[in-house]
Amino acid sequence: MGKNSTIDTKEQILNAAEKLFASLGFAGTSLRAIIREADVNLAAIHYHFGSKEELFSAVVRRVAQPIVEEQLRQLTILEESNNLPSVPEIFTAFITPPLQMIQQGSEECRIHAQFMGRCRAEPYPVQKLAEQEFRNSQQRFLYILTKVLPHQSPTELKWKLDLVVAMLVRTLNQMEQSEIFSEDNLVEDIDELVQRLVTFISYGISA
Repeated sequence: MGKNSTIDTKEQILNAAEKLFASLGFAGTSLRAIIREADVNLAAIHYHFGSKEELFSAVVRRVAQPIVEEQLRQLTILEESNNLPSVPEIFTAFITPPLQMIQQGSEECRIHAQFMGRCRAEPYPVQKLAEQEFRNSQQRFLYILTKVLPHQSPTELKWKLDLVVAMLVRTLNQMEQSEIFSEDNLVEDIDELVQRLVTFISYGISA
């Protein structure tokens, strides 16, 4: 098997697994179903991923990596400023990258959004697999919040940030039913959505 064939097979498995995990959840998706969807054999899944749990983690990692990288890039810009960033600036950097997935309007991006929403609804052991891929980003944002809001304890801010994540994931999970995908208004709708969410979050996080 050539290198390109190996990459194609791995991508086929990841694509099929994400689609099924997004629709049916971790427990509802069997390796047999992934094999059928990806048109591969069981040996290919074991060769590339080892187990269903490792495959799930790889799907999360593929979705999370570009989001986390962009979140941290935007946060680094804020941190390098001479002044502490405002709460709205921090949360604009936090929520914009995942919502930017939707701007492309592709089927792949819609599945990404649905998958992220499904991850939050999974039982804790499965949620934990997903949370690990976003931990670095969330720790960095939590740290800057403790600097900007020193009167609030790290524990309280962690709780509030977790609520923000829950709200963001809920928003992503509802995208398929939203008018955010309507015809020519996609980009404008995303920008407006970010502004509205940031305004809502900023009041709550500062209270």
